[in-house]
Order: sequence, then C-alpha cells, then structure tokens
Amino acid sequence: MRKPLSEQVVVITGASQGIGRTTALELAARGARVVAVARNEVALRALVEEIEGSGGQAEFVVADVAEYDQVDRIGRRALERFGRVDTWINDAAVAAWATLEQMAPDEIERIVQVNLTGPMYGTKVAIGCMKRDGGTIINVGSALSDRAIPLQSVYSATKHGVAGFSEAVRLELAHEKADIDVVVILPSSINTPLFDWARSKLGVKPMPVPPVYEPRVVADAICHAAEHGGREIVVGGSGKLLSIAQTISPSLVDRYMLQGARAYRDQETQEPDDRRDNLFEASTGVGATRGDFGDRAKPNSIYTQVFELHPIRKRALAIAALLASLVALRRVGH
Repeated sequence: MRKPLSEQVVVITGASQGIGRTTALELAARGARVVAVARNEVALRALVEEIEGSGGQAEFVVADVAEYDQVDRIGRRALERFGRVDTWINDAAVAAWATLEQMAPDEIERIVQVNLTGPMYGTKVAIGCMKRDGGTIINVGSALSDRAIPLQSVYSATKHGVAGFSEAVRLELAHEKADIDVVVILPSSINTPLFDWARSKLGVKPMPVPPVYEPRVVADAICHAAEHGGREIVVGGSGKLLSIAQTISPSLVDRYMLQGARAYRDQETQEPDDRRDNLFEASTGVGATRGDFGDRAKPNSIYTQVFELHPIRKRALAIAALLASLVALRRVGH
C-alpha cells in the first residue's frame, strides 16, 4: 500500500488530452497535487485552472518527452514546487494509422521516441526522484502490448516495448531493494481524442476497435495503482480476452483478424481525414477528455472492477486461463 492520493504528489505526462487529462482531473479530485505535462501549453493552462478552480493544487510543465533534458526538467520542477514525487505516470503517446510501407522513416522514429523512449526517460528521472522515499511508476501500455494489429505496427511495437522495459526495470529495482513499484496499465480501446490527432494514411479518420471504453475507466485503474502499486492492470475485458486468445493460438487470432479484412474495417470511420495531427507539432486548443465515440463507449468495465483490482481474484483467473491454455494446446497437439 502507498499513501492515499490525498497525500501524494503525482507527475503525469500526456495531460493535455484523453486518458492523461481525465486522470489528472481525477487525481486532483481525490486530493493529489498534480504536475501536468504535455506540449500544448494552452490545454495545460486550462487544465490547471480547472483543477485550481475546484480547490486543488497543480503545476504544468510544457515538455516533449522525447527530449531527455526536458523530462529531467519535469522532475526538477516537481521537486521545486512540491518537494517530492510519489507517483510518476508515463502516458504521453502519438500514433499513425498506416501500413509500414506507407510510413516515412522520420514518422517511425518519432513514434518510437515519444511512446517508448519517452517512458524510458520518464522512468529514469522518476527513479532519481523516488530513490530515497519510494513511490510508484506507472507506464501506460496497451492491450496491443500483448497482441499487435495491422495499421498500427510501430505503435504496437512501442507498446510491446513499454511492457518489456517495465518488466526489466521492475527486476532491477527489486534487486536493489528499492521501494519503487513499476506498474503497467494495459487499456483496451478507449474513447479519446487520440483518433482526432493521429496521423492517418487511410484516407479516412481512424477509430478504436470495438468494444470501446471511456477514459474514466483507465483513470480509475491508474488511481488504484498509485495507491496500491502492483504489476499490471488490464482495463477492459476485451483486452484480456485478446491476450488470452493470443496465448492459446496466435494463428487463430490472425485468421480472425484477416477474415473479411475485419482488423482493417474495424479501424476505419466513414469520415474524411482532416489531415491534422500532433506527431511532430503539439495539438491545439484547450484539450478534451473524450473522443467522438461516446455513443458506443462503455462507462465502466465489470471485468476490471471484479478481477484486475483484486489480486486474489486476478490470480485465480490467471490460473484458470493457464489451465484452459494447456488443455487447448494439448488438443491441438492431438
């Protein structure tokens, strides 16, 4: 158990939009002092004003997580303003919907820098801030950390990387007996403005693969991790189902995704692409917590609430899934 959020100082990157912004507001509502980070200064100012208008305490830092010096500045500013960092959340991410063949080398490099190198830099700085008093580092991965899908090859690779990196650092810290948890959050498809700001080469605006959950579901999981630590939390039953299916039979998942080009069709809207994105430049405007898919988004995840946030139930489910996998593999062998 960690301190209650009402006694914590929390740094969160990617705070201008979506999951990051929703989480920042939820953290502040629960009494945490928040250091909000993004490239969009207008959105950060609006966020801090909203938090302070509700009686909370917040600071913003304009920074690009792909630049180590800027990430280091986040840590220094948090210590200057609040004296410590209890939880550090690496949430910033960018995306592009395209086949690998369509992507330019600088686009590939940029996604890797923000989505993978960014959490690496953030984790390094966070360890320096927490080494004396302990804390929690939360890296936001994805259901795609376990199973990749077409049109998101580079994004999927970075999310696989976030999971592997977090696992290695967790072991290093355990070996050093550092009182620092490293938790990976694995959201399923979420109704965020990411799809408004992603670069698209589909000719249309991309969309999250159904079923879709609201950002608040992820924010609740992150808040839980900040207070309870842990290893990983899957947000949304669909993400867990995808992971289990991948464990049992990756080739079966391949066939399912390619049947009728399902994995392609499920990521394309009928709306033309507006050709704006935040891959190299910051988003504009005051920011938003939710995307355009609210009519189909679930406000909660019963699976996450029942299993992922309760270690004993989660362990029992993992054992059951392992046994099911062994039975399935044995049948395939025969």
